[in-house]
Amino acid sequence: MRAYMEKLRARGELLEVHRPVHPKHELAAVTDAAHRRWGKPILFHNVIGSKLPVLTNIYGSRERLADIIGIGAADFCKQWNNLATIAGSRDMPTTIPAQGGIEYVNCKLSDLPLLTYSERDAAPYFTSAMFLAKEPDTGVQNLSFHRSMFVSDTELRCRLAPRHHLTMYHEKAEQRGEYLEAAMLIGPPPTSFLTAAAPLPYDADEMEVAAKLLGAPIPMRRCEHVDLMVPATTEIVIEGRFLPNERRDEGPFGEFMGYYTPVVQSAVFEVLGVTCRKDAVFHSILCGSAEEVLTLELSVAANIYQRINAVLPGIIDVTCQPFVLHTVVKIKQQYEGHGRQVLLAVFGAEPTWAKACTVVDEDVDIYSMDDVTWAVLTRSRPDRDVLIIPDTPSFYRDPHKEHWGRLGIDATVPFARRHEYERKKIPGANSVNLTEYFGQA
Repeated sequence: MRAYMEKLRARGELLEVHRPVHPKHELAAVTDAAHRRWGKPILFHNVIGSKLPVLTNIYGSRERLADIIGIGAADFCKQWNNLATIAGSRDMPTTIPAQGGIEYVNCKLSDLPLLTYSERDAAPYFTSAMFLAKEPDTGVQNLSFHRSMFVSDTELRCRLAPRHHLTMYHEKAEQRGEYLEAAMLIGPPPTSFLTAAAPLPYDADEMEVAAKLLGAPIPMRRCEHVDLMVPATTEIVIEGRFLPNERRDEGPFGEFMGYYTPVVQSAVFEVLGVTCRKDAVFHSILCGSAEEVLTLELSVAANIYQRINAVLPGIIDVTCQPFVLHTVVKIKQQYEGHGRQVLLAVFGAEPTWAKACTVVDEDVDIYSMDDVTWAVLTRSRPDRDVLIIPDTPSFYRDPHKEHWGRLGIDATVPFARRHEYERKKIPGANSVNLTEYFGQA
């Protein structure tokens, strides 16, 4: 991660803050305001209460995520569609023992920056930590993100969402009355960050996928307290184990939908030890920011693209805009009714996140909600092109059924009259150099 941070610094894309910043609310407030204005990563050098600098928003743009794996920013769906193939291949060694050269020190949780983000958060939270754990029966390694509430130097309480692979591992272990060992990685290699968000099969070894995205084996080192190997360049590793059949109060917490989750009974993670690189950089994710939501949106879009592309022709691209619960699909129409078929395919492919879906033609910029809304308003009839599917569950954490139902909008042009919908063009408008006319940028 730090190598990528230095790359961004050399390009002038890293903002740096040297004045003291309080870990309770102030760091989050500066991150939020600066991201909305500039969209750049930020390195806070002086966080009160900790000797470690804090890096935020490093993965907060589609361009930066694409840069990590050397693809175009608009190619995510097609490239992530290849992850299943990558996961199944065995054409290269994916991990190797670390050869030294990095110095580690032992520390406590309370030595790390304990950041409180939203006004009503119950405690400081670890938001960027990626859990590495092994499937209890097969030993396949999984990478996943789960928020963790700080309680003490030996206890975290972790929200494990239904159907996540780590949740299944924990449930399988506790059915046997066993602990589930795990390592929380803060600042691991960037390709592992991407892999943890990708929609990979249950039996895929995600450390192997991270290495294949990198194109080289990842050096690994052995943990001190649990039977796991972790990437050697990881800035901070929190080693521990989930207690079987134990749940304790966690929350409230201001999470990605923009609301507070209430107090819930969450998994208990017993911290056995913490190791840091001697000059560690602490990575923080502001929940609800692009750095968190974008990876979720990309993984959902990629999963939908893969599934509907397998059954329907003409699928060009998929994104989730302006929020993960709305899917936008770009197609090249092949026949009358194509758009409506795509709507139904999306709802069948993604039972959790596809609360609403809009289908547009190939001339619409699906990364601009202005353009998508323009297509809806100029190409669809509300009484004919809007599809409502009632009483269908969606988002899994929805006790009041407020996310039930589906909304589909076919904003494609009438297939038989496509020639009537050619968008007007002004020659030169996209290439004109305005400084030649107005003398300023």
